[in-house]
Amino acid sequence: MRKNSLKVAVIGGGSSYTPELIEGFIRHHGTFPVQDLYLADIEGGRHKLDIVGALARRMIEKAGVPIRLHTTLDRREAIGGADFVLTQMRVGFLEARSRDEKIPLKYGLIGQETTGAGGFAKALRTIPVILDICRDIEELAPEAFLINFTNPAGLVTEAVLKHSRVKTMGLCNLPIGTRMQIAGLCGVDVSEIDIEMAGINHLTWTTRIAVGGTDITAEVLNKAAGAKGLTMKNIPDFGWDPEFLQSVGALPCSYHKYYYMKEKMLEDMLGMFRDKGTTRADDVKQVEAELFELYKDPDLAIKPPQLEKRGGAYYSEAAVNLIKSIYTNTRDIQTVNVRNNGILPFLPDDASVEVNCVIDAAGAHPLQIMAPIPAQIRGLLQIVKAYEELTVKAAVAGDYSAGLQALTLHPLVGSSQVAKQLLDDILASNRDYLPQFQ
Repeated sequence: MRKNSLKVAVIGGGSSYTPELIEGFIRHHGTFPVQDLYLADIEGGRHKLDIVGALARRMIEKAGVPIRLHTTLDRREAIGGADFVLTQMRVGFLEARSRDEKIPLKYGLIGQETTGAGGFAKALRTIPVILDICRDIEELAPEAFLINFTNPAGLVTEAVLKHSRVKTMGLCNLPIGTRMQIAGLCGVDVSEIDIEMAGINHLTWTTRIAVGGTDITAEVLNKAAGAKGLTMKNIPDFGWDPEFLQSVGALPCSYHKYYYMKEKMLEDMLGMFRDKGTTRADDVKQVEAELFELYKDPDLAIKPPQLEKRGGAYYSEAAVNLIKSIYTNTRDIQTVNVRNNGILPFLPDDASVEVNCVIDAAGAHPLQIMAPIPAQIRGLLQIVKAYEELTVKAAVAGDYSAGLQALTLHPLVGSSQVAKQLLDDILASNRDYLPQFQ
C-alpha cells in the first residue's frame, strides 16, 4: 500500500496516551509519511481533545514534519478515506472504570478493568461502539486497517472479526514490554531476544525465549523466579514461586497474577480500598489530571516523561511499528491479536488469539507455534476463551443468559449465585451505556 501520503484517524484522540502516539508518528515520518492525522472524539471528550490537539500541534511544529493535524467531533469525517483507523477509547470515561473495579470488590472478587467482572462490564459497553465504528469504516474507508488498542483488546478484536468485514488487528503493549523486560533480565539488547508468545490478550505465555538462536527458556525461568520488574505498572510486582514457574514451563504474563495469585492480588486490592477508599482507576484519574495540567503548558512541545506513570509504556512503539510494517510490507514478526484459524487447535477457528505474526501489506499472518502447549496452559486458555465467546454474544445481542454464563464460567467469579448478583449490578450501573439489554 505504498502511497506518498497517508491519512490516519485516531478514535479517542483526546486520550492522555495521544502524545505518545504523536511522538511515534514524528520519529518515523521518514518511513511512514502521515500527511493527514485526524484526532476524533465525542462531545464529552471535547475539553481533553482541545488540550491534546494543541499539544500535538506544538510537537509537530517543533519537529518540523509535514503532518496536517485535524481535531474533530465528527467521527465520519475522520474515518472517510483513511488508510488506518486506530481506536483507543474508554466508553464511560474513567468514572466507568472506577465502577468496574469497585463493583466486584463488593462481592469479595478481584476488580480489574480488563479481566474478570470488570473486564466483562467494559466489554459490554465497548463492543457495540466499536462495531458502530466498523460500519462507518465499511462505508467510508473499506480498504482501511483497523488497529484496536481499546481494552479488553482480545474481546474487542473477536467481536470485530465475527461481526464486521473490516481488516483488523488488536494491539497490546504487553508483548513488547515483555520482550524488554526479558532483555533486561538477561542483560542483552532487546534486538537480540527472540520470543514466542501464545495465548489470548492478557493471558499469554512466553513459551520460547532464544538469544542468537540458542534456547534459553529454562535459564530465564530460573532468573524470573522472585525477580522484580517483570510486570506492568498497573500490576503489583509480586515475584513468582520458583517451583511453580518451572511447573508451568513457560513465562506467564503479568496478568496471570490475577489467576495464579488470586488471593494475594485480592488482598492487595481490598487493602487499598479499605485504607484509601480507592482503586487503580482513582489513581489513574489523579495521574490524568496532572498530565492534562502539564499538557496545557503553551511551552510544552514534547511528550512529558510523567506519561510513563499512566501505564501505557511502549504504546507508540507498538502501534507505529505495526502500521509502518503494513505500509512498507516489511514481513517482520510482531505479536498481535488475530483470527485463530487453527494456530491454537484447541480453540475455535474464529476466536481472537494473541500470537506471533508475520506483518506485511496484507496484514498479519499467524506463525505456527513451535513449543508444545501443555495441559496447564491449554486448560486455562479454553476456559477463559469460552468466557470471551459468551461475553461477545452478550454484548452484541444484549443476551442476559450469555452474560450470566460468561461470569459464572470465569475463574475470577466462578459462582452462579454471585454471577447473577454481579450481572444485575453491572447492568444497573451501566444502564445508560447498554441499550442492547433494554
